[in-house]
Amino acid sequence: MMDGLLQGLVTVFAFATFLGICVYAYSPSRKSTFEEAAQLPLDDSEPES
Repeated sequence: MMDGLLQGLVTVFAFATFLGICVYAYSPSRKSTFEEAAQLPLDDSEPES
């Protein structure tokens, strides 16, 4: 009986974590940060030392 309860709780926790990551990734307030990071591989300037 406890095995099923534990499996259910782990499943709910994993799903809640997945939803939290999706909300974080698709949040409008993070869009500019992610767009800037997406352009980093295309930046031709030399890194500052």
